Amino acid sequence: MIHSLSEENYLKTICHLEDKESKVSPAMLAKRLKISAASVIEMIKKLVEKQWVLYEKKRGIRLTEKGQNMALEIIRSHRLWEFFLLEKLLYTWDEVHDIAEQLEHVKASDLLKRLEHYLEYPQYDPHGDPIPQADGFMRPGDRIPLSEAQLESIGRVVAVKDSSSDFLQYLQKLSIEIGTEIQLVDKVPFNGSVIIRIGKDHPVNISREFAENLLIKEQ
Repeated sequence: MIHSLSEENYLKTICHLEDKESKVSPAMLAKRLKISAASVIEMIKKLVEKQWVLYEKKRGIRLTEKGQNMALEIIRSHRLWEFFLLEKLLYTWDEVHDIAEQLEHVKASDLLKRLEHYLEYPQYDPHGDPIPQADGFMRPGDRIPLSEAQLESIGRVVAVKDSSSDFLQYLQKLSIEIGTEIQLVDKVPFNGSVIIRIGKDHPVNISREFAENLLIKEQ
């Protein structure tokens, strides 16, 4: 069945929202995609007709099995391209997302299989998110936000929730990347900020929002 780039973006976005929300509403999609609610409703009707999503006001928008498979294939493509761009073409952490947004829609029967083989079957993308396998399986993440870590605990950065250029560039300024060791030194009750030690450097104060968007695996 022929599908458009816009339809693919909807399916991918619904899949991401389903991972975080108990109910996906048209308003959530409109906010995430930065388009009008009327446009979302019109597209949802098309996706329902193609049997890619189900929609009920009480239960919200849900992917069907067909829609889920298609969404995972797009996500798989995106994350493999991100890995390729970073590891092989030496783009920076904050550059790969926007380029992968374009490459994820490239259609070729065995392109992803060849790309995955060339990259030696990576399990996670540059932002720490699991890369779906060809059968749709995604390795579960064993990670928590830095803000939820125990005092004095040490963990390694495994992912970020915010993949915007501004956040990733700020991480680079602090010399933080996937695998960086961080110790939670103290929490400030007044404003929710936390004090961390990056590697063996002197402690630095970071905001609550920053700590919530950095995911670690405690050691």
